[in-house]
Amino acid sequence: QVQLVESGGRAVQAGGSLRLSCTASGRTDNIYTMDWFRQGPGKEREMVASMTWTGGSTYYRDSVKGRFTVSKESGRNRLYLQMNSLKPEDTAVYYCVAKQDGKYVWGQGTQVTVSS
Repeated sequence: QVQLVESGGRAVQAGGSLRLSCTASGRTDNIYTMDWFRQGPGKEREMVASMTWTGGSTYYRDSVKGRFTVSKESGRNRLYLQMNSLKPEDTAVYYCVAKQDGKYVWGQGTQVTVSS
């Protein structure tokens, strides 16, 4: 199955920007979507953005629309999440997730901390 490694998370002030990267390796065929999830302190895990790997269709949760952009670099098997106008409530561990063969494969996560 695919292996996923996220990078790019760090501490940033409110209003700042970050770009998260997810690199896929191993078996990368039969991936339907690649998603970004997050889990903030004391919160449930939630989907932030999703992209169909072949067609490029995207989905965003309402709270990040207009601020976050998901993109891919298929030739390098990379998924990105550009995050602008960050807010303290965006503080979370961000996970890259692939839906492959009908199953979800998770990365280890990368911490994003937004201070006010």
